[in-house]
Amino acid sequence: MKTAEYDFFLPSELIASRPVDERDRSRLLVLDRDGGIEHRSFFELHNFLNPGDMLVLNNSKVFPARLTGYKLTGGRFEMLLINEISPGLWNILARERYSGHLTISENLSARIIEGQRAFFEHQSDLRELIWQIGKMPLPPYIKRLPDEKDRDRYQTVYAEREGSIAAPTAGLHFTHRLLDTIASKSIVIKTITLHVGTGTFRPVKTDELEDHSMEKEFFEIDHGLIAEIEEVKRRGNRVVAVGTTTTRTLEGYLSGRCTVASFNRTVKAWTDIFIHEGYALKAVDSLITNFHLPRSTPLMLASAIAGRGKLLNAYREAISMGYRFFSYGDAMLVL
Repeated sequence: MKTAEYDFFLPSELIASRPVDERDRSRLLVLDRDGGIEHRSFFELHNFLNPGDMLVLNNSKVFPARLTGYKLTGGRFEMLLINEISPGLWNILARERYSGHLTISENLSARIIEGQRAFFEHQSDLRELIWQIGKMPLPPYIKRLPDEKDRDRYQTVYAEREGSIAAPTAGLHFTHRLLDTIASKSIVIKTITLHVGTGTFRPVKTDELEDHSMEKEFFEIDHGLIAEIEEVKRRGNRVVAVGTTTTRTLEGYLSGRCTVASFNRTVKAWTDIFIHEGYALKAVDSLITNFHLPRSTPLMLASAIAGRGKLLNAYREAISMGYRFFSYGDAMLVL
């Protein structure tokens, strides 16, 4: 399949730069598998879930991975922390291949290696310093600097496990009140952890989808959850994934497209699964997701559930009705 088949035009004014005032007051486009569309609000989500369904959330927590420092020459250097390789040594993303000393604050400095790695001299309290100094890693299409409000809003209310450099954005719409309402309907709520890295948002640059390779991302899943999913399906209920990262975790594990680091009560593994139209879903029946970038892997994953034609038709209707797009935008439920 051609990557160009996942292209669409989006007016720039529909890219949300800030979230709505209340999380669950964002709009919700409900897309049925037959192509039918409803326009609702996210706080009405529970009306589309049935007793016995299972809602699966990604509880990964975003950390303020964006750091700015100064070289010995006085030049400014910005970087995004990706993951810690060993104590004090991190993979980073930066726009230049700088090597040398970097002063980040009075209490934090680093040695940069070719703009690809950073070694921090203060290791014992490094995480605490990052939380004090770092900025939330808002995506580049949000044309403003992150502020203190983003520390709360670019984070799900159920975030627990620190490790993501981008929010699992489908979960940003949930409130504790809405989760309580869902649970009161005898809908099972479960969590997995997938730490969002560069694999989720790296653009597809190949002409053919099949030539694209995903970066591996780390996940954790309770081994007992698999039996619970099987039971949900056996009684005719649905597994509803909140977000493409949750979907990739469940499908990556059940399809065997993962490298297991440890297997006990909690499975810890890495997955590079690339889900697009034609993939036979093994766990997920329905998907809650945001509106995604053209030619992006999350858009392609959503098409595996909705069908590319129906999905892009829903996007066209969302655009015509002024839906807000991307991380801080509105939501879609694919039934």
